[in-house]
Order: sequence, then structure tokens, then C-alpha cells
Amino acid sequence: MTIPDLKLTRPLAVFDIEATGTDVQHDRIIELAIIKLMPDREIRSRIFVVNPGIPIPPEASAIHGFRDEDVKDKPTFREVAGPILLEFEGCDLAGYNILRYDIPLLEAEFRRVGVDFPMDGRRIVDAQRIFHLKEPRDLTAAVAFYCGKTLTGAHGAEADARATLDVLMGQLQRYADLPRDIEGLDAFCAGRSSQWVDRAGRFKWVNGEIVVNFSKNRGQPLRKMVETNPGFLRWILDGHFPADTKAIVRNALKGVYPSRPPAAEAEADDSGS
Repeated sequence: MTIPDLKLTRPLAVFDIEATGTDVQHDRIIELAIIKLMPDREIRSRIFVVNPGIPIPPEASAIHGFRDEDVKDKPTFREVAGPILLEFEGCDLAGYNILRYDIPLLEAEFRRVGVDFPMDGRRIVDAQRIFHLKEPRDLTAAVAFYCGKTLTGAHGAEADARATLDVLMGQLQRYADLPRDIEGLDAFCAGRSSQWVDRAGRFKWVNGEIVVNFSKNRGQPLRKMVETNPGFLRWILDGHFPADTKAIVRNALKGVYPSRPPAAEAEADDSGS
């Protein structure tokens, strides 16, 4: 690795986390990799694999490859919190999207085991933030990339709408694997599974039943929650959740549940569930 002229006054800990999901307050760490760049340019690395203490959802396993059986004999985060804290001691932090994901998730794990993860004085370098600042992903940049021309009249509604149509047509020409129907493009843009009941994936289909897909109630059937924990559902209704998520909850409290769509049935059949 070629290391450019980077002034370091203390180690820079570049780290990445694989977890049970993307909810930084409730999901759990499975793998934590730390690569430390020392002031003398030495590189040290350490990897921790832990038992998250909760089931690993199939959609998470599909991304990072860890399944419940892979971590059943691994230590818990509580058991390795001390060594992890020592690895980060005296280090500045770096990573990709660590400001919004990795750091909050790490802090939440330490809080759960009653250990303080000090952030005071640490400097943070987020490679994603640098990427977005140095390589703009606005409409003007998209027109130049996909259409090979300069956008004129930017921020005028008609010009921007026409430019967006040009970009979309350019994307369909460039990427042969993009869906050619609006339903498929909708699912592609949302990045969601056909198992999801709502657009945000807060509820999903499991064996023909709607279950909660986040928080400590992950995996609980919605019908059961109506009977045993309606307070959780009212919390959703009072919270900052999408309208379609709230509609599912509101109807469930009235005893009305959606029918499972054919796409979810097909995906379940393909997975053998």
C-alpha cells in the first residue's frame, strides 16, 4: 500500500462493522475489523467476531455471510469489550459512513454493557463524506456523466425535469441489468425485498405471517403484538414513521391485515421457506 504524505500525531484506527442490520440503536455487531495506521507508518490489524446474542436475519446474512451457526461459539460483545476498547485507545477514527453508522452502533454496544466509549478529543475521518464532497452526485454531474453534456438552466423546474428524464434514459442504456418496468425500478431504487410489507421494511412476511423487522421486538408476529404489546404499536403511530408503516399498524389494531403479495410467495418458495 502506498501511503501519501499524511501527518499523524497518533494512530488512525480505520474500522468497519458487519452487523445484524442497520438500526444503530437495536442491531448488534457481528464482526469488527480495525486497521491501525501508526505515526511511523506501521500498519496493525485486529479482527473481532462476536455472538450478537440475537438471531441474524437472512437479509443480513446475504450481505456479509455470517449465520447463527457461525457465531454460536464466539464470545459476546461484553466479553471482548475490554480488548476492543484497548485497540481504540489513543486513536483517531476513520471509516466509510462511520459518522452515521459505525460509530453510533459501536457506542450503543458499549452502552449496553455499561462501558464508556470516550469520543472527546478524537478526530474523525469519514471517507464517504470526502467522496460526496469531492465527487458531487447532483443532477448537473449526472447529466455530464450519463448524457455527455452540460446542464443549462439548472434549478429551473422544467430544465431539471427534462434533464432527469435524459439521465434516466441514459441509465437504462448504460445498465442492461436495470429493470425495464416501473414496478421493478421502484423496488430497485428502494433497495427493498419483496418480503417487506411496507416500503421501509419495518414489517416483513415470514411463513405467511407479518412480523416486526426492527427493535427488540424483531421477529414478533404483528397479530401477537396487537394482543400482547399494543403500546409498542401506538408508539409507532405517535413516532416519526412513514405513512404506509403507520397504516399497517392502524389497520392491524382494527383487526385488518394485508394479503401476502404473489412476489413474496415466490421469493419464499425460491428460498425453500
